[in-house]
Amino acid sequence: MSNHSQQIVQKLWNYCNVLRDDGLSYGDYVEQLTFLLFLKMAHERTQPPWNQASAIPREFDWPSLMKRDGDELETHYRHLLEELGKRPGMLGIIFRKAQNKIQDPAKLRRLIADLINKEQWTSLDADVKGDAYEGLLEKNAQDTKGGAGQYFTPRPLIQAIVDVIRPQPGQAGQPGETICDPACGTGGFLLAAHDFIARHFPNLDRDQKRHLKLQALRGVELVDAVTRLCAMNLLLHGIGPSAADEAEPPVQTNDSLAADPGTRFEVVMTNPPFGKKSSVMVVNEEGEQESRRSPWCARTSGPPPPTSSSTSSST
Repeated sequence: MSNHSQQIVQKLWNYCNVLRDDGLSYGDYVEQLTFLLFLKMAHERTQPPWNQASAIPREFDWPSLMKRDGDELETHYRHLLEELGKRPGMLGIIFRKAQNKIQDPAKLRRLIADLINKEQWTSLDADVKGDAYEGLLEKNAQDTKGGAGQYFTPRPLIQAIVDVIRPQPGQAGQPGETICDPACGTGGFLLAAHDFIARHFPNLDRDQKRHLKLQALRGVELVDAVTRLCAMNLLLHGIGPSAADEAEPPVQTNDSLAADPGTRFEVVMTNPPFGKKSSVMVVNEEGEQESRRSPWCARTSGPPPPTSSSTSSST
């Protein structure tokens, strides 16, 4: 991690310690940062030199937060989160079921005006802002009191697996491999695959770069709150659609074992939560609730089926 990234992480993390006094967990803090960073960066893209249209309605944009203070700010922020969670695409992914966890309006104002607003996030190199966010996720994972370590695979392990798999970009003029992590957590495997291709194949043509940004990487995560962290992590690294791109978000909330999704990929890299079983609650014939294991899970786990006599005789 660069010195600039470390400085940003330390600055943001120091303020987290202030909010901890109000009972805010590390995970809650990173989640609130995610909402505010997304809004700030979306606003920056509407300014020169980008001058892009914003997907965020004017009444809920970054200036709408900056011009408010006190209880009015807290009320507006809460309403903003609720309304943006109803939107499609990346907005819906980031803000789905979002809630304000910072109850002190003065501290919310300081986070918005003093920490987030003073940095020009879009102008920062993807390595800087991406590393900074990764640093926050790692600190959250290391928190022994409610940290999200189960969603954060150690990066050296991820890097070793990606170095062995060696994902490919495809030939010039052709789309490259599609890569999926069906238990993606905060997106470590997807980021590492992207970085491997970008680092080892620096001369990608325009179509290959677009494929790598918008189509090559797909993640599935079971928990809404973690999906939003993953989506923001990818976005800060330059992966996934911006407001000007017509493409689906690279990550979705779903149960990968609930049913065959019908989608196929050339590469699957994942570190699933071992010991977990996919199941659904049903009402049996006696009118009682019971948990039944997903039939897809039953087909994809356990010992292999016995080999038939015809098959064994032919081998």
